[in-house]
Amino acid sequence: MESFLEKFFPEVLTGMKGAKRDAYCKYDNQMLTAFTSSLYIAGVLSSLVASRVTRSVGRQAVMLSGGALFLAGSAVNAAALNIAMLIIGRMLLGFGVGFTAQAAPLYLAETSPARWRGAFTAAYHFFLVLGTLAATVANYFTNRIPGWGWRVSLGLAGVPATVVVVGALFVPDTPSSLVLRGENDMARASLQRIRGLDADIGDEFKDIVVAVEEARRNDEGAFQRLKGKGYRHYLVMMVAIPTFFDLTGMIVISVFAPVLFRTVGFGSQKAILGSVILSVVNLGSVVVSGFVVDRAGRRFLFLAGGVAMLLCQVGVAWMLAGHLGRKNATTMARNYAEGVLALMCLYTFSFGMSWGPLKWVVPSEIYPVEIRSAGQAMTVSIALCLSFAQTQVFISLLCAMKYAIFLFYVGWVLVMTAFMATFLPETKGVPLEAMRTVWAQHWYWRRFVGDAKQDRQVNCL
Repeated sequence: MESFLEKFFPEVLTGMKGAKRDAYCKYDNQMLTAFTSSLYIAGVLSSLVASRVTRSVGRQAVMLSGGALFLAGSAVNAAALNIAMLIIGRMLLGFGVGFTAQAAPLYLAETSPARWRGAFTAAYHFFLVLGTLAATVANYFTNRIPGWGWRVSLGLAGVPATVVVVGALFVPDTPSSLVLRGENDMARASLQRIRGLDADIGDEFKDIVVAVEEARRNDEGAFQRLKGKGYRHYLVMMVAIPTFFDLTGMIVISVFAPVLFRTVGFGSQKAILGSVILSVVNLGSVVVSGFVVDRAGRRFLFLAGGVAMLLCQVGVAWMLAGHLGRKNATTMARNYAEGVLALMCLYTFSFGMSWGPLKWVVPSEIYPVEIRSAGQAMTVSIALCLSFAQTQVFISLLCAMKYAIFLFYVGWVLVMTAFMATFLPETKGVPLEAMRTVWAQHWYWRRFVGDAKQDRQVNCL
């Protein structure tokens, strides 16, 4: 929004209007990227704290705390008088994101039926995308308010924050979390409420209790456990999945979509409208993924999505290389700019079918209960840390590498697709308490799964 840039980043606005400014370098300003990236570094810190808090007080309480922090951040941003207030508000939002991103996927995975766990957990990503769509639509309309439209836009973040706070008050904690804290009666009541009053929960509740009790008897500390050979496959995945997720390039593309569209020649309103279109496409793809993930499986979506993303990024790089920046051109011809938008839509659809929801689905279901909170914390922390790094440097990289920035991501998409094809076992339809058997049957990971403590848990089940 030009009104936002005029108040806080006037030098960026001046550079945009300079006739000789490099098309790729219009927004190269470290304070502007610090405003964006500060959310992610705060999320890293809070997600690590949330791991221990989630284990101690439960998933519900952490979601409630995250919503409250997000509400506070939206209020500070809406009232901002200077850049310092903006960054403080963004950091409060980041603390809220760190807490809720730690607890919510675990909550969904632990309460959903095994048969439909993929769709349930993918719902988390669905609402992330729905929030992005709501935000970009709000930006589109508030951009028309001269002078203070940006305050309305930032303040509207309080609406979903209020939904999270109020919603968290009306849901029970998960049975696994309650058993882990020694509240078995409440856990049984919670499971009965979730499954329905007429459902027979006896066998499922016994499985949960056995898994938790075995984890408690062998409790050496979740992060300490990860050093053991029997947990090597979990450690690799909790590092690989969030790392590859960020290196798809979708995080920076979604955050800086208006910047990219303005770079190729769209005006302010059309650039925001382009972001709205991408958000609608992303939302549609997540809905489709929710219906497919428990039928086609996780591996198929990872592989199909990876190939499609790779082809789209090559196409975008080719268009930018041929038609932006050559002979000092600061914009693209309209038909090529629209072609970039079309390829970005296809890329977004491919991402929304695969890495978008599966980044939340797979980590939340593969970890055993004794390391589930720690595993989710590490996954979220790595993802947010990489998001911080990328959002901080993306505009500078775009300025330095120009169209080659998309070829950089092409290389990573190729690597991650090959990795998933080789090392990720299929987990659809497998109960959480029996997930170890999937790893024991994998051609590579089975050599690390012969841990005696884990064997006793599987034998009990």
